Amino acid sequence: MSIVVAYSADRYGAAALEHAADLARKDRTRLVVVNATLGSSLVDNRFAHDADIAALRDRLVADGLDVVVRHDVVDDLAEAVVAAADEEQATLIVVGIRHRTPVGKLLLGSVAQRIILEAHCPVLAVKPAG
Repeated sequence: MSIVVAYSADRYGAAALEHAADLARKDRTRLVVVNATLGSSLVDNRFAHDADIAALRDRLVADGLDVVVRHDVVDDLAEAVVAAADEEQATLIVVGIRHRTPVGKLLLGSVAQRIILEAHCPVLAVKPAG
């Protein structure tokens, strides 16, 4: 059993990680952090640098959490998160959400929406405070 968090290197990912870590600590369960990028992206500001991932892992382990980090280049972001949840037998997926315009939703789709619709376990959508 585990909790999976779709982590991005921004304030939305930080909010999701904070909620997921609190829940994993409370439930005494493994935390699986998924930080992925598309292979077709030359620059992805939401994909954390290796050093930042190492620091994040060290911080979570120091907090007493059992942590697995998946830091990969993938073909489909939503599919990567759902697959991680399935492989880890997750009881919950936590995703950060951001406001998008209707045109933005139409043109870009929504990774969070796809995770919510395709996941085989409950999904908690969170947003940063303020």
